Amino acid sequence: MSHGQYLREMLRPLGVYDLEAPFNGGELDAQGQALDQFLEQLEQVHRESSLTTAEDWGLEQIARLLVRRPVTDGPRALGDALAALLRIGGDSFTPQAINDTIAGCGVPALVKELGVGQVAVFFPGIAGEPQGFEEMKKIIEDILPAHLGISYKFWFITWEELEEKFPTWQSIEEKNLTWTGLETSVD
Repeated sequence: MSHGQYLREMLRPLGVYDLEAPFNGGELDAQGQALDQFLEQLEQVHRESSLTTAEDWGLEQIARLLVRRPVTDGPRALGDALAALLRIGGDSFTPQAINDTIAGCGVPALVKELGVGQVAVFFPGIAGEPQGFEEMKKIIEDILPAHLGISYKFWFITWEELEEKFPTWQSIEEKNLTWTGLETSVD
């Protein structure tokens, strides 16, 4: 129901106003239209002011506050990455806290301790080097403590998986795969 209709329904029981007359009805329609527009703007501000519901300019405004923008596709992924980056605090150096915030690079990522002062970063579910990796690498290195040695581990098809998936060279050629396409066909 529009606000114009709502105003009419509120005033109808009084019986004092001719709600269909051009001067009364027109005034109510104009005020109702202004209220409708204001409510629309208010709903947009409410939506964009929260990372969990923002879809457009709210995400961009938060991303502008950060040194690096997460590499993501779509507003939901950007919102999740920004939320992860905003969770970083003074006590974010435990493996659990680092894995919670490392998604701020824009894709699912995990950090695993390899030994004293050494960690490996994995990208589960992403075959090959993630798109936009150079920017992601900068974000990851901003998140991880500076004294750690970081190695990156990527997921490529193994020869065993290749032989199982493509029994002949002809089956590979039929797919018209590039080398990158071949080594990332791990699904």
